[in-house]
Amino acid sequence: MLWIKAFHIISVITWFAALFYLPRLFVYHAMSQDKISNERFKVMQRKLYLGIMMPSMVLAVVLGAWLTIDTWEFYKTQYWLYAKLALVAILIAYHFYCGHLVQVFKQDNNTRSDVFYRWFNEFPVLILVAIVVLVVVKPF
Repeated sequence: MLWIKAFHIISVITWFAALFYLPRLFVYHAMSQDKISNERFKVMQRKLYLGIMMPSMVLAVVLGAWLTIDTWEFYKTQYWLYAKLALVAILIAYHFYCGHLVQVFKQDNNTRSDVFYRWFNEFPVLILVAIVVLVVVKPF
């Protein structure tokens, strides 16, 4: 089970790296003025989302579910876990919204400013802080 936990942590770190970087690419893409930059950002966003972000999310969720199911008898009364799982569900929704935004940029339909994406980029930080506090402190 320690191997599963280790790979779960690795996949979560990789997923969060992508969750932090993709919205940053949105910032720069929203600021781009020339066709070459626009096309380059489209390729970077697609490769990051499909090649790193999606596999990392799938692996993090599958391994996390495996860990939870394997130790369910212990965790079923740990209410911090339910809060964590709710935050993970919100993070998954954020992930898929990022995928939607990749498509918006791909079709040259972005109407939002770089300032919006700068704020949008901060959301996973808040989720990460909350999840780490829940897992480490176990406040309830």
